[in-house]
Formats: sequence, structure tokens, C-alpha cells
Amino acid sequence: MNINTTYLGMTLRSPLVASASPLSENVDNIRHMEDAGAGAVVLFSLFEEQIRQERETLYHHLSYGADTFAEALTHFPEPETYHAGPDQYLELIRKAKQAVDIPIIASLNGSSIGGWTKFAHNMQEAGADALELNVYYIPTDPGLTGTQVEQTYIDILKSVKQAITIPVAIKLSPYFSNMANMAKQLDDAGADALVLFNRFYQPDIDLETLEVRPKVILSTPQAMRLPLTWIGILYKRIQADLAATSGIHFGEDAVKMILAGANVTMMASVLLKKGIDHLRLVEKELRWWMELREIESVEQMRGSVSQIHTEDPAAFERTQYMRALTTYKPKAPS
Repeated sequence: MNINTTYLGMTLRSPLVASASPLSENVDNIRHMEDAGAGAVVLFSLFEEQIRQERETLYHHLSYGADTFAEALTHFPEPETYHAGPDQYLELIRKAKQAVDIPIIASLNGSSIGGWTKFAHNMQEAGADALELNVYYIPTDPGLTGTQVEQTYIDILKSVKQAITIPVAIKLSPYFSNMANMAKQLDDAGADALVLFNRFYQPDIDLETLEVRPKVILSTPQAMRLPLTWIGILYKRIQADLAATSGIHFGEDAVKMILAGANVTMMASVLLKKGIDHLRLVEKELRWWMELREIESVEQMRGSVSQIHTEDPAAFERTQYMRALTTYKPKAPS
């Protein structure tokens, strides 16, 4: 039985990928992920704001006292003063590449156009096999049109693609007026893969302090329905690879995503809840399902229940929505 898959031009030993999370902040965990069966690891995200802060801090120190005498050179800070975040990230890439044989995918998280995208080149130089570009963008300007929002995504992707030669996956949200068209635009702009979908962490209100506070709620298996739908629709309609993320907790979840057309299935929440070794169970369940049905490879099953191949293409569209609502019967009270 062959559970190899291809993603971003690379052959992975498994379609099970550890997605960006705090678990990848140290090399020991990354090595553990490889041992547990991960086909690749996406490192935790380096944020646009961290890179901007580093540049601003560097500019401040380099310009401070520049109009005085030569001794002003002593004003220069030690490198660690202004390189802590980004430099540590690059060092993690280097150490991870030395420690494991599976691909290491760096992650950049941003929401605007700017020089920060050029940091992707530093990630490539540090040894990253690919880059996941996580665009976390919530437009709040009422005067901003949908077309302008979409163009922001395209421009960020193109900026990064110009800076590096390694493959680029773009992780995005489903909140577009026409997700299929947005996927096609990103495909045409050079995205090597689409990661579906980013999860927005909406804030909560503390009723004691009346303050708005962040609240992280880890995904549940129910969250997989949305990426499952769009992967099934987009399979074979675009050239870019498809990565499924959100709600993948067990082997059957991974199976469903692959049947819909995913190249890889990414997990973070379940590993945070159950530990890295949970990857072993997911792989065992995936193999068991394939063996039971005498399926020889992941490639054989991939996309076999996508919209383009299913006997009922409308199941991915409005007809299925109507059918679900009209056939649901509530349980009678006991």
C-alpha cells in the first residue's frame, strides 16, 4: 500500500501534514512529528508586524546620532536587540532542515503589500523547501470594494513569487463573493497550492471587565465541511495543488478530503489537544480504510468523489442544500 502523495512539487511519504502551530516552535517537536509519520511540517507563522517592527527598530538605531561625531557608531545595538523574532525563525529553519528528512515549509502571515514580503527570500536562503503565505485579512473599510480586496491577495502573492523560486502555497479564507473565481485568479497569478481555509479567530467580550479579548477556539471535525466542499468543487478546475485544513482529526476525515481532491490534509488543533503521537492513529485509520477497500494508493483515491467525478455533481451545490433542509426530520420528543 502506497500512501505517498505529491504537494508543491515534492513527494511526501504521507498526506498527513502538521500545519502551522506553536508545536513547531522547537526542533524536538519537529523531529517528533517526523517520527510520528508527518509527511511535512509547516512552521508556525512569522507575522508581517514582527518583520516591520524589526525594520523600524533597526532604522531607529542606525539613524540615532547619525548627525554627530564618529563615536556615534557606539550607538549601534547588539544584533539580538533587533533581530530576535525573524532571526530566530531563520535559525529554526536551518536547524529543522539538519534534524529531519521531511520537507520544512516556512509560513509568512500578513495582510498588506510591503517590503516584508521580501523576507520570503531569507526563508528560502535558510533552507525552507516551500513557503505557505497565510493572508489573514479582514477588510473593515466600507468604501473598499470586493475587487480591491481580491487584488490585495493577488498583489501579495505576486510580490512573494517575485522574491523566491521555491513553491508558494497561499492560505486564504472562504469569504469571497465567488470563491471559484478567486481560486482561478490565484492559480493564474502563480500559486503552487491553495490551503483551504484560514480560520478567523473572532474576539470575545469579557462581561466582568467590559473589554474585548482574543479567544482561541480549536477546531472540531464539523469544521471540515467547508474546505471539503470547495476542494471537491475546485479539483481539476485549477492547476494548483489543494491542501485541506480545519477539522481534520481522524483518519476518516483525511480520507474524505483526499476523496474530494486534496493533495494533503493538515492538522493542528487535534495535535494540540491529543499530542503529536495522534498522527500515528490517523495514519493507521487511513491505511485501514484503504486496505478494507483494496485501494493501493492515495493517488488512486484522490478526487474520486470530487464534483467532476461524482455521479451527482449538484451535491456540491444548491440542490444538495435544498435536499438537506427539506428531508431533515426532527426527532419526536420522548
